[in-house]
Amino acid sequence: MNSKIKINQYLKILKDAIIFWILMFVLFAIYRHYGTYETEYLNSIIPNLSIYNHIVVFVFYGFLIGFVHATTIYVFEKYTSKKLPIWVNLFVLTVLYLCIVICISTGIIESINTVYEINIDNEFGWWREDKTFLVILIYTVFSAILFSFLRFVEDKFGKGVLFKLLLGRYKIPKEEKRIFMFLDLKSSTAYAEKLGHLKYSQLLQECFYDINEVIKAYDAEIYQYVGDEAVLSWPYHKGIYNNNCIKVFFAFQDLLYKKKKAYLEKHGVFPQFKAGLHGGKVMAVEIGVIKKELAYHGDVINISSHIQKECNTYEVSLIISNELLENLENINTFKQNYIGNINLKGKKKKVKIHAIDS
Repeated sequence: MNSKIKINQYLKILKDAIIFWILMFVLFAIYRHYGTYETEYLNSIIPNLSIYNHIVVFVFYGFLIGFVHATTIYVFEKYTSKKLPIWVNLFVLTVLYLCIVICISTGIIESINTVYEINIDNEFGWWREDKTFLVILIYTVFSAILFSFLRFVEDKFGKGVLFKLLLGRYKIPKEEKRIFMFLDLKSSTAYAEKLGHLKYSQLLQECFYDINEVIKAYDAEIYQYVGDEAVLSWPYHKGIYNNNCIKVFFAFQDLLYKKKKAYLEKHGVFPQFKAGLHGGKVMAVEIGVIKKELAYHGDVINISSHIQKECNTYEVSLIISNELLENLENINTFKQNYIGNINLKGKKKKVKIHAIDS
């Protein structure tokens, strides 16, 4: 993955984290100023401590926490978290959060001491007996859990979907315009027979880790995993913007080629994928009770799946419907080969399809 994609991914996490933490600590400042006994105590130390002063301090606090938190998450997820059990991840992150809060709190106290010419204790170990620090630490940990939950929901359902689910928007089917890509491992049966169940599962696991490395840079969402197949999805405007729905496939392909030597050494095979792309109107609906999901229904999904299966027939890696291709811009940067107006399995109406290469 090139450095531009990595920078964009980091900046996205950074933006979300800073906004989240500033909002959380503005709420904390308001509660702390009006809802606790500490205001009177603080006013005795810092004269004329207004709500404005409180908010300014905690906006700065939230900004610092957001910056450090985003950097920690990015580095941790990129290079460490996939290799560790969940309980180890949680333990390491908890220790990191503790260190972050201690360091930032110490710096904030030092700044307050300098600005107001006072002497609030911030010598090493000050946090052990400080009740305010304990409150901030607990608040920060629970806020970090909330932030992680929101990111999980966004990864699973897409940005902004949680709010719509809470409002019950998808209790009744809603029509949306989306793009779907069915991404399937080539020669999967042969690989499964050669590697056995365990090693084959490990191969798929690593491939799906790698696809997750690139999708966010192209605004793609993972709709579902089905065996050796991943289904990607976009709101229509995001998928056609900058040809995201095509570029994500070649970005994934490039990443696999960069790791070709590592795949061959570790698994004894080099995975390659084929994909089918189509877009149009689908129905979105919330399904399930025990295990709720946001499901999409419609002909668009069936056609996308059948288009992907034609890759084997025509020995190509990426096929796109003519209907979707006509909505893309600057498509001449890719090699195109018109395959024809063909009958897809199970479909009465013929579909025009094109092969795309980088």
